[in-house]
Formats: sequence, structure tokens, C-alpha cells
Amino acid sequence: MKTANKLIMICIISAVSLGFECLSAQAQGTDSILTLQKAINIALNKQQILKAKDNYAKSSAEGITAAKRDGLPDFTLSAQQSYGTINGLNGVASGLPGLTAIVAGPVAPSQNWNAAFGAFYASNIDWNIFSFGLQRAHVAEAKGFYNRDAADLEQEKFQQQVKVAGAYLNLLAAQRLHYSMNINLWRVSQLRDVILTRTQNGLNPGVDSAIANSELSRARIAVTDAINYEQIQAANLAMQMGINKQSFSLDSTYINKLPARLPGQPLDDVSKNPQLTFFSARVKSSELTANYLSKISLPRVSFFGVLQERGSGFGTNYANNFTDFSHDYLNGVGPTRGNYLLGIGVSWDLSNLGRIASRVKSQHFYSDGLMNEYNYLQNNLTNQLEQSNKQLVNALQKYREAPIQLKAASDAYEQKKTLYSNGLTTIVDVTQTLYNLNLAETDRDIAGNGVWQALLYIAASSGDLNLFINQL
Repeated sequence: MKTANKLIMICIISAVSLGFECLSAQAQGTDSILTLQKAINIALNKQQILKAKDNYAKSSAEGITAAKRDGLPDFTLSAQQSYGTINGLNGVASGLPGLTAIVAGPVAPSQNWNAAFGAFYASNIDWNIFSFGLQRAHVAEAKGFYNRDAADLEQEKFQQQVKVAGAYLNLLAAQRLHYSMNINLWRVSQLRDVILTRTQNGLNPGVDSAIANSELSRARIAVTDAINYEQIQAANLAMQMGINKQSFSLDSTYINKLPARLPGQPLDDVSKNPQLTFFSARVKSSELTANYLSKISLPRVSFFGVLQERGSGFGTNYANNFTDFSHDYLNGVGPTRGNYLLGIGVSWDLSNLGRIASRVKSQHFYSDGLMNEYNYLQNNLTNQLEQSNKQLVNALQKYREAPIQLKAASDAYEQKKTLYSNGLTTIVDVTQTLYNLNLAETDRDIAGNGVWQALLYIAASSGDLNLFINQL
């Protein structure tokens, strides 16, 4: 009896706590209740995957600036000061990769080691003034990358909100299931006390007490399973929110009330789904890349200009007088001669035509693959939306039938319980009606949640989460 009393107290406390939770949820003003909107906001601020997608988008935005700056002139300043000999030699040479030293001096009859300081100063400008749209295509490609990454961020936000909402509803259902299992345990405990009293007084066979003990044990196991399921759903909600806390007091509105504004007719438009927008941006980005690649093989018209200054410690008569040089540093590095050069040039790497053509063709195939993925996703979302519309109809029907089922199951249980107390039926009949009553209570408790779940599926498929969020 002490054990039964403890169980009764536990169930009473659970019922009072649930009632208090309902009242608090209606108030909507305390920090103890985690509302769905709070859960979504936490996820949007905490989830690392969203921060990663945001950084990718920021990186692509900087890529646009970099692409625009690629079209500016290349302007180079250089300065060189050196010390060495200037022995010249008649002959030919070819440039090879690596370090090359340029020596300008007279051809002497024999080697000498006369050395002096020298200097070279230069400024150079090189500007592709016309490239047949290459620069514009480069900037457009960078913008395509940004649009793709920005769309990826938005679709990830959308999916994360759907995941949080789904986890929230699942945890609510799990908490309600836990509550129902506690009520059932209390009811089975009461019935067991009645059965034990009757069997001890010889009014019922002893096997009835064994059956009652078995039912009580099964009810306890059901409570344990409900606790385990609730803990799993709480962990899932915490994971979707990006936090470690796994104990939540939720808004029971999504159990006790139906959505305020259900769709008047089935929805069939999925074009606004952020996932489709992202896949479309991927296709567009790939096509922009193909366009940019096609421009690389075209000619380029460039403007260039050079300004040079040179200094040398070797005198102007050194070719005739090999003593006409100075070891003085300042005498060697000071500029004494200057030149400038302005011009326009055309360059066209014809070998690029074949290579680039293959790369462009490869990129077009890649774009076709992305388009196939877009069509695949669009078809799936359309089918999901159609199924979600049907699921909402079924959930509403179940919500209407649940109270009828519960009343019938409750009446049957009370009837069988009364008959058993008067010795007019068996314990098997009572336990069967007890099972049916527990099942009816569970269906009643989660019927409203099922309507919200179906509405969430419609919002997730159509891409309009306001259909779900703006219902309270």
C-alpha cells in the first residue's frame, strides 16, 4: 500500500505540474517557458552551421570587390642597387626560368675585376583596356558565387527553423505521452489494490493478483520507456538549437489548441521554397562561370607605359679608359639617365582555344547536372506538399474522433471495473478495457499535436514558414 500511495502522489504532482505549465503557457510572459519562437531565435543565433554559411556568404561578397579590382591597371614600382663588374662578351643567349642577371658593358680584350655601384629605378603600368567582356564576366561570376552562398544561408536558416519546430512538437508529444503513462500507472495501481483485496478475501481467484501485478509492472515499464523517449526528444531539440541544456518547459498551446488559421484549400505552389531558390542559384552561378571561361580565350588589348632611371659608377669613357670608374656609393646609385615608353598592344593566346573550349563544355555539363538536381527537388517538394495536405485532413479527422473514442473507452472501463467488483466479469476483460482506455488517452493527448505537425509539413514543403509560425 505504501508503494501505491507513493505512485498516487507522483501522478498527482505530475498532473498539477502539467496544469501549471498550461496556465503559464497561456500567460506567455515568463522566462521559464521556452516558446517556439524563443527556440527558433536561439537556434538562429547559436547554430554553428549557420555561422559557417554566413561566413561563406561574406567571403563571396569580398570576392565581388576583388573581381572588380582585377580590372584596375597593374602599377608596379621597383628599385635596385647593386655592386659588380660589367665585362661584356659578344655572343647569344636564351632566357631560361630562374634567376637572370643582366650585364651591360663594353667588350674588353681581357677579363678584369673593375667594380662599381649601380642603380635601376622603374615604374610600370599595364592595363587591359579591352578584353571582349572578360572583366564584366569575371565580376558577374563573383556575384553569382555570392548569390549562391547567400541563398544557401537562407535555405539553411529555413531548414533549421523547420527542424527546431519539428523537434519542439516531438518533445511536446513525448512530454504528454509521459504524463499519460503516469496517469495509467496510477490507474493500474488503484485497480491492483482492489484486486488484491478481493483475492485476499477469497472473492476472486488468486491468479487475478498475479495478472494485476503483471499489469502494474507493464505500466511501470511504459513510464520508463516514455521517460527515455522524452529524454531523446529533449536531446534532439537541444541539438537543433545548438545548445547543451536538455531540460525544457514548453508551451502546451500546440497540444491544447488548434491552429487559428488553417489553409482554406490545398496548397500546390513550391516555387518560393528557399531550397529551390538555392538550387536555382547554383545553376545560375555555374552558367556564369561557363560564360567567364568562354571569355578567357579571346584577345586582349592592353595599354602599357614604362618610366626608367639608371645610375652607374662607371664613367662615360670607360670603353676607352678602363680606369674611368669610381667605388663611391653615392656616385654610383644616383640616377643619371632616364627613359619612358608608352604603347598599346594586342595579345591572343591561340593555344587556349582548344583548352578553354573543353573547360566550357565541362562546365555546361555540370550546369545540366545541377538543373537535374533542381528538377528532382522540385518534384519531391511537390509530392511532399500534396501528401502534407492529405495529412492535415487526416489529422483533423483524428482530432475530431479522439474525444469520442476516449469517452467510449472510459465508459467501457468503468463498466468492466464495476462488473468485476461484483464478480460478474473476469480480470482479462478489465485489463483489455484498461489498455483501450490508455490508448484512447494517448490518442487524445497527441491529436492536436498531430494537426500542428501536419501544418508544419505543409509550411516546410511550400517554403512559407509563416503558415505555421503566425498561428497563435
